[in-house]
Amino acid sequence: FTAIDISYMLELLDAAKEYLGENGFMGIRISTRPDFIDREILDILKSYGVTAIELGAQSMKNHVLKANNRGHSAEDVYEASKLIKDYGFELGLQMMTGLYKSTDKDEFDTLDNIVEIKPDTVRIYPVVILAGTRLAELYQSGEYKPLTFEEVLDISAIAMMRFEQAGIKVIKCGLHASEFVEKDMVGGFYHPAFRELCESIIYRWRIEELMAYPTASQEQYIFAVAPSCISKAVGHKKSNIQYFKKTYSIDVKVIGESGIPRYQCEIRG
Repeated sequence: FTAIDISYMLELLDAAKEYLGENGFMGIRISTRPDFIDREILDILKSYGVTAIELGAQSMKNHVLKANNRGHSAEDVYEASKLIKDYGFELGLQMMTGLYKSTDKDEFDTLDNIVEIKPDTVRIYPVVILAGTRLAELYQSGEYKPLTFEEVLDISAIAMMRFEQAGIKVIKCGLHASEFVEKDMVGGFYHPAFRELCESIIYRWRIEELMAYPTASQEQYIFAVAPSCISKAVGHKKSNIQYFKKTYSIDVKVIGESGIPRYQCEIRG
């Protein structure tokens, strides 16, 4: 947003500002590039009622950013993030999993670096390869060998847990369901319920941890989770119920109990 022509940016801010106030919206959220943030820009945004700024960090590894022609560095993300926080804006960072030239280690290094920055919010976007792009050419030639869908799911699920533990709100995981994406994608990690898949995996891991210490030998296990998380623990299309039946030949029942944190569960008798 801050990389567009300044007169157009001000025109858009003018249009939005009139809807702020006691009977309107509390503030404006914008998304922009890390290398288009400076004090002059932040002064302008503050004067127009912008309250939250998201940066497309994508990766915190310079060789990955360079390979994907991002045009900014990890240092740009650190510097812009500090400025944004110093000015009192809500800071959001966007992380893209499965980029060209990114390894498992690169993914987890990026995760560690984002947690270190301590943004208020994050979005996790798995790579989707669209027809007609340079990335599609690299993919079709075999130069770009993506991680498997399962690997990116696991990385994204671990990221969700780490951010939750660090008090960082995950406001999006996966792209919105889109006919455009489904029509033009030639590869990558798109699923209309990507976040739900990640949360199903998190609860599968939690349940397996508890099953390692059963209270008694039994054919059915009952697990308690936060009431709002029952469907997540059951799994996308009851995938976890089916998984435990197939893998361990046991029935799993999930109940809701208040007071249990998100992504945690407790075993019952």
